[in-house]
Amino acid sequence: MPPSQDPDGILLVDKPAGITSSTVVVSVRRMFNLKKVGHGGTLDPGATGLLVLLIGRGTRAQDQVMGGDKVYQGSLRLGRETNTQDWEGETVAEADPSAVTEEQLRDVIQKEFTGDVLQTPPMVSAIKLNGEPLYKLARRGEEVERKPRLIHVYRFSLDSFENPNATFTVSCTKGTYIRTLCHDIGELLGCHAHMTSLRRLACGKFSLENAISFEDLKLLPRADLHTKILPLSVLGDASLLKN
Repeated sequence: MPPSQDPDGILLVDKPAGITSSTVVVSVRRMFNLKKVGHGGTLDPGATGLLVLLIGRGTRAQDQVMGGDKVYQGSLRLGRETNTQDWEGETVAEADPSAVTEEQLRDVIQKEFTGDVLQTPPMVSAIKLNGEPLYKLARRGEEVERKPRLIHVYRFSLDSFENPNATFTVSCTKGTYIRTLCHDIGELLGCHAHMTSLRRLACGKFSLENAISFEDLKLLPRADLHTKILPLSVLGDASLLKN
């Protein structure tokens, strides 16, 4: 690939924990000397898994990719609520979860968190209030009212349960906060809960199975970058191919 010729397409990256999605975007732009690199939906720094990067004319498909359904694998812990609804937050409430059975947990998941669900977004989200992301307000210790949003959970499977820890897989629509599902499950069970891990397996038609790890990507010669980029034609939108 000539230095002056930027590719157009989609690059699937397996993001590691401990870095932001923006760091991956900026790194790819610099490593491969690219002019336009975007993303199809971020992951929190502590989360891992599929990050869809949009290269060149691929940035035109941002809304389309971000709007796709998602599949996540994660874990939760009963007995503790945090101010971020995940493992990184400070404890705000605790309760003994030892009486909760696997049957009770499965029942709550299937009856209350599968299908159409009204979910109140967490304060630690990128939703903006007067132009400022809520997570910035949360960092200052502020909390504001958030309106519930309708999401849809296609599948919510409990993969394992060894009280107080559970693992699960969720297939859902855009805008679903997995940390909030974990928090709300704990509230309904009366024992509190928080998310302890999260990994994105799929976004729309794209799968983690076809992604390159960020570490391997850093070792990839620029001349070989095109071998990892999917063509825009996979999106089925001819307008993306126009100059």
